[in-house]
Amino acid sequence: MPEQMITTSVGPLLVRDTDPGGARPTLLWHSLFVDSRSWERVEPELARDRRLVVVTGPGHGPSGDPGHRYTMQDCADAAVAVLAEVGVDGPVDWVGNAWGGHVGIVLASRRPDLVRTLVTAGTPVHAYTRGGRLQTHLLLALYRAFGPVRFLVDSVTDVLLSERTRERDAAAVALVRDSFASADRRGLANAVVSISLHREDLTPALPSIQAPTLFITGSDHHDWSAEQARAAARLVPHGSSVAVEGAAYLVPLETPAEFVRSVHGFWAEHAAPGVSP
Repeated sequence: MPEQMITTSVGPLLVRDTDPGGARPTLLWHSLFVDSRSWERVEPELARDRRLVVVTGPGHGPSGDPGHRYTMQDCADAAVAVLAEVGVDGPVDWVGNAWGGHVGIVLASRRPDLVRTLVTAGTPVHAYTRGGRLQTHLLLALYRAFGPVRFLVDSVTDVLLSERTRERDAAAVALVRDSFASADRRGLANAVVSISLHREDLTPALPSIQAPTLFITGSDHHDWSAEQARAAARLVPHGSSVAVEGAAYLVPLETPAEFVRSVHGFWAEHAAPGVSP
């Protein structure tokens, strides 16, 4: 699968392209703390009739860091640069997990010409609560001081994955732990501050999104309940939501079959007349 480093305003980003020049471009952007490997269980099914442009965000995997703070809008601008560099000049179907969903919301609300449909998975639209921000500040201080020690790796794994996944899916646990432990410390810390601690409330942006939008959440996602996802969907002119049992933040990794089924059904519902989903 061809991959390249693409220079953007948030640093050089690793981008994989399943079908350079192919039709039906679909951009995938992962969650904070994991890298693009978190899509590996759903890529084969999604790529059967689509061109996947898979982005590894700044401070994660081999991607670089810009050396300064950045915003969700900066990430959206970086996605635009990525699409231009790989030769995608029309709208894409956006699929984002947590962080990737936030970037997709920003892009869809500000550049409706670039987003055909929007899927977010495990993406709370509200800003961080005070308690959540304080807890993250503490964990970040420990990470900066000691690196990815076992306590921090365990904490991240416990938040991102459901109890069922942690008990039954050793490969998913290993992927999360390795993604966090192997990340560049300075780059990951900058990502946590830039797009987690400084995360804005995106609720006001939802009514301006014209693209059909699907909010997916996991039953064990403690910061984004099924009711919260439904409430967000009601604010989008063409919004819908679905809750997946047995998952937390990382629905594509934890419950890939259910994720693919939900996405394919959503795409089929919103396919243009005479065009296969």
